[in-house]
Amino acid sequence: MKKIMLFCGTILLFSAFNTRNQGAEKEKEKINMLMDSWHKAAAEANYNAYFNLMTKDAVFIGTDATENWNKAAFQVWAKPFFDKGKAWSFTALERHIYFDKTEKMAWFDELLNTQMKICRGSGVLVKIGNNWKIQHYVLSMTVPNDNVDAVIKIKEPIEEGLIKELQKK
Repeated sequence: MKKIMLFCGTILLFSAFNTRNQGAEKEKEKINMLMDSWHKAAAEANYNAYFNLMTKDAVFIGTDATENWNKAAFQVWAKPFFDKGKAWSFTALERHIYFDKTEKMAWFDELLNTQMKICRGSGVLVKIGNNWKIQHYVLSMTVPNDNVDAVIKIKEPIEEGLIKELQKK
């Protein structure tokens, strides 16, 4: 009897884990579709499709140290690019997605093929109803380790003043 109960318990536990794992895989598929659609909307300069995939309180952090926008400010900055019919074109080369215990919040990192060569995107998504939305996105340029010193030499005269200004705050 104990063996039967142990066997049944094991089956139930495995089934619960497998069901949850299948649910997470379906949610990952939804998130991959959302992120791919978001990047495609920018490539096609589809302003509404792009910004509708973000929450109302979304934040976008760009590659420049001064680029930290709430959604409204980012929309104002980006609109001229979309209006010209050409925003930016990012294609995911690799993406990793993680969930909190409730599976209503996810975070990710991705390597992107861009006009700036390889960039890294990372962010936070929230599930609203049955749909995922981007709440926070960070875009970073990658720098090969062997070239860090050369990049620092380029950045230093530009960013030294910004560093001093930020340290005053």
